[in-house]
Amino acid sequence: MKTKLNLVVLFTLLLFQISCTTKTPTDLTKTSFIPKPVSVTATGNTFEIKGSTIIYVQDKLKQTGGYLAAELNKITGLTLEVKTTDKAPAKGVYLDLSEGNNDFGDEGYKLTIDKRLITISANNPAGCFNAIQTLLQTLPVKADAGEPLKIATGVIRDYPEYAFRGAMLDVARHFFGVDDVKRYIDFLATYKMNVLHLHLSDDQGWRIEIKSWPKLTEIGGSTQVGSGEGGFYTQGQYSDIVKYAQERNIMIIPEIDMPGHTNAALASYAELNCDGKASELYTGTEVGFSTLCTDKEITYKFIDDVVRELAELTPGPYIHIGGDESHVTAMKDYIPFINRVQKIVVSHGKKVIGWDEIANATLVENATVQFWANVKNTTLGVKQGAKVIMSPAAKAYLDMQYDSTSTFGLHWAGYIEVDTGYSWDPATLVPGISKENILGIEAPLWSETVTNIDEIEYMVFPRLPGYAEIGWSAPEARNWDKYKLRLAKHGKRFHAMGIDFYRSPLVPWE
Repeated sequence: MKTKLNLVVLFTLLLFQISCTTKTPTDLTKTSFIPKPVSVTATGNTFEIKGSTIIYVQDKLKQTGGYLAAELNKITGLTLEVKTTDKAPAKGVYLDLSEGNNDFGDEGYKLTIDKRLITISANNPAGCFNAIQTLLQTLPVKADAGEPLKIATGVIRDYPEYAFRGAMLDVARHFFGVDDVKRYIDFLATYKMNVLHLHLSDDQGWRIEIKSWPKLTEIGGSTQVGSGEGGFYTQGQYSDIVKYAQERNIMIIPEIDMPGHTNAALASYAELNCDGKASELYTGTEVGFSTLCTDKEITYKFIDDVVRELAELTPGPYIHIGGDESHVTAMKDYIPFINRVQKIVVSHGKKVIGWDEIANATLVENATVQFWANVKNTTLGVKQGAKVIMSPAAKAYLDMQYDSTSTFGLHWAGYIEVDTGYSWDPATLVPGISKENILGIEAPLWSETVTNIDEIEYMVFPRLPGYAEIGWSAPEARNWDKYKLRLAKHGKRFHAMGIDFYRSPLVPWE
């Protein structure tokens, strides 16, 4: 009897020891960071975030410190105080812009976690924001209210491989409201992506208010794929999205696709059609049948007004002009059209981005070509001095099905399981396009088959973190067999965040 009692006591003590070990992390290198940082060094101790912990910031980092406090409040229920200071405190959390390290660039950082003080050092607020995302990954998504959060001590040094790390959301085929877009922005911010490309117009819908052409939303915004009611963003709502994104280190790039993919505009204004007759609204999914009338001056007045209003609302440097799949626009008409539209964009102080087809025209200075399908077009753009955004449909399209059993999505470019989406290098994928030509990567989500935020989540996760890592981490630091183990631990984070994700059989989910 005594032996059994001793065994029970021993077993209980062992469980207690394991429990304590689990709750007191001391090895920072065991954290499953995504994207993978440049370096992580453990120092074998623990920092505790408690109700009395103060977040100290330099004056330029008030908003960033407030963001951190809000995120920690979501996790713990604690309301941490944010104070400004001009020198490092003895304890707490300190956000510092005085690092001055050339390796960090605009978005890199050094995160130092000591027993009494967490210090985030960066050259710019963007670097501090990225460090916060790394810090948050050391914590559970949800903790017991009022309980201190324990973080393993150590040092993380980190900076991105590419300056442009984005995703696209097609709100034209199916419309998604402001709250859904903000949730999408939060997904990007969590994984240090810094661009959201909004596909605002297509055959099925026009989604941004243009005050000088009100019928674009009155008529063109009234429907969507499948004959739903559609919708659009007022200029105030668009500005709210832009501000929300800016606060999360994300640049909005608006796209107005032209001269094709324009049926919603052609249905709204008869004069944009060569025959002077408004087209019928369209709710199907076929492409390539529509075109603006490239010979009419009213077409360029229309484009100038649209670009002017969008440029005034968009603080980022880019306007995306589309240019893809304009199959019924003869090349002799397409080239002068793209040439003229580029000049309109530049006249409003913005830089041009277009799908790879625009490289058939004469590209303006600082133009960017977005590779999605045609290697010849893209290399033609590179020869003209253009930078490239890598969005290969067979690797990076978030609307492609995972496999033949997927409920949502398409597969015209192939099936993209999580390993396929992760295991490619932008700098070696296409002959003639090297790292020096590449601005960054973007993972587009087209919405022909996606109708609500749950379906967005299913298509985006778990692939999005992989695209974030491709954009952030050096190719030699990436390995699928190791990455899938880190990704597996993020399944709990997805669940806690309420994300309806695809549980890929290739990932050993925890």
